Amino acid sequence: MRTLLQTRLTTAALFSLAVLVALLCATGTQPASAQTAADTIISNTATATYTDGSGGSPTYTATSPTVTVTVARVAGLSITPDNGTISNVVPGQSNVDFTFTVTNSSNYATNVLFLANRASIAVGGSATVAMAVIDANGDGQIDNNNDGNVDAGDVDIKNNAANVSYGPVARNGSFLVIVRLNINAAAAAGSNISVTLGDAPVNGQPGDTTHDNVKPANNSANEVRTDTTGAAPVGGEAEARGDVHSTVDSDAQLRLNLSAPAGPVARGSDITYTWSLDNTGARAATAITLPGGLGAAGTGVFVMVPIPAKTVFKNLGTLPGGVTVLYSTVAGLPDPLTAAAAWSTTAPADPTTVKRIAYNIGNSLAVGATFSNLQTVVTVSATADTTNPVFEIGDAFAKNGVNATITDQSGDAVVNKGDGNANYDEPKIYPSGPPDPLSATQGYQLPTTLLQVGSVFIGPSGAPQAVGPTNNNDDFTNLSTSTGINVPPGGNTNAVGTVTFTNTVQNAGNANDTFTLSAPTVPAGFIVEISKDGGATWTTVSGGGSTTLALGFGSTADIKVRVTVPSGNTVLTGFDNVIRAASGITPAATNDTIDRAYTGFLSLGKSSRVLDAPNGSVAQPVPGNYIEYTITYQNIASANVAGNPNLTATNVVVTENGSAGTNNWASFTDYVLNSAVDPGGVIAGNSAGSTTLTDTIASVAPQASGTFKFTVKIR
Repeated sequence: MRTLLQTRLTTAALFSLAVLVALLCATGTQPASAQTAADTIISNTATATYTDGSGGSPTYTATSPTVTVTVARVAGLSITPDNGTISNVVPGQSNVDFTFTVTNSSNYATNVLFLANRASIAVGGSATVAMAVIDANGDGQIDNNNDGNVDAGDVDIKNNAANVSYGPVARNGSFLVIVRLNINAAAAAGSNISVTLGDAPVNGQPGDTTHDNVKPANNSANEVRTDTTGAAPVGGEAEARGDVHSTVDSDAQLRLNLSAPAGPVARGSDITYTWSLDNTGARAATAITLPGGLGAAGTGVFVMVPIPAKTVFKNLGTLPGGVTVLYSTVAGLPDPLTAAAAWSTTAPADPTTVKRIAYNIGNSLAVGATFSNLQTVVTVSATADTTNPVFEIGDAFAKNGVNATITDQSGDAVVNKGDGNANYDEPKIYPSGPPDPLSATQGYQLPTTLLQVGSVFIGPSGAPQAVGPTNNNDDFTNLSTSTGINVPPGGNTNAVGTVTFTNTVQNAGNANDTFTLSAPTVPAGFIVEISKDGGATWTTVSGGGSTTLALGFGSTADIKVRVTVPSGNTVLTGFDNVIRAASGITPAATNDTIDRAYTGFLSLGKSSRVLDAPNGSVAQPVPGNYIEYTITYQNIASANVAGNPNLTATNVVVTENGSAGTNNWASFTDYVLNSAVDPGGVIAGNSAGSTTLTDTIASVAPQASGTFKFTVKIR
């Protein structure tokens, strides 16, 4: 009986051992070695030997029934490293790869799930995700042919619109996940950049402080987990988390400084710009290489400066030793690091064709070093618009410790160093190249104001620079009133008249200006008004009044001048109204024009004499004798001066009606046929018995005159 009991105990013990193994698998507690593969069948059959207790032969054997246990699926997932590190990065560095190893620690082959829209990846610090892939071909690289798109062989988990279930991954199999970051240019030195893959908490199993094999996965917002197809694993899916860190170094950092005179600087004068370059970082700045086969001259740390608008290049001033100078004559300031800039080591024969200068200060700039006293001398154009200052801004270029191009533009901030100059010296980095240095959008340009000088012309319409009989202060426009002037010469006007002139004002100074318009000379009783809006509104400027007119550099504008002529003034007379424009920048700079208002300008004179025959000698006014009438006409407007609008009488018709008004020669005399003559006119009414004659003259120029004669016989 004792032997049989032992046999039963042995069988029971083996069965209990098999059950324990299955339970261990089901609860997730891991033995020291790799998990037994799922679906493994554990089989056990107990055997025994025994005797009959007589102390002799035979020895008997016994076999128990066979019991089997099938190992269940237990999910497991690990992501490494945990709190891993990579080499330090620098601001502006691109394409920095953070690499993770994802391992299927399940006891069966399964897929691994990554959430849509990059949700399984979290980034900490000043950086952005450029790409993220499952390195399916295992080459340790992102395959993208440098076009930014993930190529076949790798799996995109950055731009994945849907969840990615990758696999199946063999039991204990691994694959890489690569997350590529671009470090922001503004990343602070000493700050931390991190990438976290998954969001599993600490495992929590005794002695396990990793974020691996956490079950059950809780479908959280950023997880990475197993994704079993077929029968669900005991204890649920597993999730994991890994994280990698890097520190931002204070790399080589450029600071370009610019000083220049504040101004004002006169047209035709020179401006000297002085540049210095600092390396304020913790690593040396090293050389870049320009395209174009420039040799050693094209490799170095560069300061590049444009020739500002309104100026031309003159010379390099005083330069320190060790500087190589390059020149570009390409207008439009293309990217200075490209072949389009067309740099040359040879200075152009005509320095005014230079558009940009590059100073090569050497192959490196040490930590904390400054390269000083780079000078550029330019000359302000003699025709420059001085309304706004001359602006200048430059760029510096080098490589940093990770061979990335770094740059800085002068003028990032204004610092008062107490030296009387504006100093612009806060660093700025443009990893993808600087903007156009002279673009209107740039707020960092160093201004040098220009000396502003006012000058003005005012003159007849369309001719502000017209010159009168002696100078450009007596140019004129002649117009006449048409009312109250039907009065014999020597008489006075009997009605008020109005004349409207058009004058043109020109800003002849070197800046935008505001001009004062006045009428310093006006005849007594006259009223002079000025309109700047074509006659919609008027300002009285006679009697000491004035108005102002703003004009841009080099521009012109028309004004209307309305002159009211009072009655009681002598007819056939010109009255000078002087209109003056004075510069607001330079008040002593003035110019005058004359708006001359006439009270009629065609004078008619008349005389008669008695003759004894149509062409005879002087006789007595008795019947049978003849009367010769002479009408003299003259345009009394001032003599013509080129460019000064004047009064020309046109379509002049002189009428002799023997019965009109107080005329009565038709009643007492007879017209002598063919006696009416005017070499400058056309006679009508030349017939026997005519009592009305007309003389039509096409035009009578200023100061020109003519005569109309005819003869009648006293009855």
